[in-house]
Amino acid sequence: MTIFLTGATGYIGSYVVNGLMSEHGQKLKLLVRAKSQKEGAERLWKSLQLHMDFPAFHAYLNERIEIVLGDLTDRQFGLSDDAFRKLAHETSSILHVAASLNRKSNKACFNTNLRGTLEVLKLARAAQDHHGLRRFSDVSTTAVTGECKHQVIHEDEAIDWNKSDWDPYSRTKKFCEHMVHELLPDVPVTVFRPSTVLGDSRFAATTQFDMLRAFVFFAKLPVLPLEGEWRYDFVPADYVGAGIVAVHMQDKPEHDAYNLSSGTASPTFRDVVEEMESHGGPRHVFLPFLEKPFGSAIDKLMDTPREWGIAPGASLMKVFYPYITYDTVFDNARIQKVLGRAPAPFTDYCFEL
Repeated sequence: MTIFLTGATGYIGSYVVNGLMSEHGQKLKLLVRAKSQKEGAERLWKSLQLHMDFPAFHAYLNERIEIVLGDLTDRQFGLSDDAFRKLAHETSSILHVAASLNRKSNKACFNTNLRGTLEVLKLARAAQDHHGLRRFSDVSTTAVTGECKHQVIHEDEAIDWNKSDWDPYSRTKKFCEHMVHELLPDVPVTVFRPSTVLGDSRFAATTQFDMLRAFVFFAKLPVLPLEGEWRYDFVPADYVGAGIVAVHMQDKPEHDAYNLSSGTASPTFRDVVEEMESHGGPRHVFLPFLEKPFGSAIDKLMDTPREWGIAPGASLMKVFYPYITYDTVFDNARIQKVLGRAPAPFTDYCFEL
């Protein structure tokens, strides 16, 4: 069995590659954007060094990993017709993890998420038509639910075309799910929807920074424009990776979509604040009536002169602020049944992270 995987050099992709290598015996073909095999191997090692030592990586690279040099947004990934055909003929299942999370850029999201997914689907179609594809797994996001407030959302309720989307990321990922089902009607498809992935519950190290910077910014504010009882669905990357690997490797998953989330066990902002305070963090006051004024202040700070150094941070907050204030969690009963456990609570590791 040979699995073709995109996004191996990304944050979640590194967890998926590590899980497949350490728990299963399959060979992997990893799409990596690089000019040479050496450069591709260096990029892959950079993403995997959180998970393994170099001797283990070197052994995997020699025995079970093949780097496919290509660009997700190029026709056939930039491969020749013969090379693309050979890749299709040797692929038994596909894990599409790569995505642009640039919530501010229509261009980045449309190119990577829509055009890139279409190229992966063309590979899946070729493999299915040649010998049959065991599974196509698409890593999406809970953001496909669109604008919502104060809800618990189950997998079958996620897609509502009448709802407005949060941003280009949520909009394009929703349409990617649509393309997968429309273009692969005869292929077993699994969709994974991680909530906000933040850190690893096992150690205080990460290669993922934007959302962490947003969290740290809020953690340092003495006054929070939030309601203390609002919940936020943070989930650790180790749980997300384990869920993707476990379901993709099943012969017949019970469902075609899984929330990878903390669900109704998600902590409230008050829970998180009290945990941070117990470690010496600053005390906080919750003033939810400041939610809209705070949002307006972010908009104004985005327009400040670049030399002031404020605009980049304000732009980051503009992207994440709606997600912080929507008080919505995503039921995770399906993935808990597969893994036999719930994710570690964010309060268990937030201070160390």
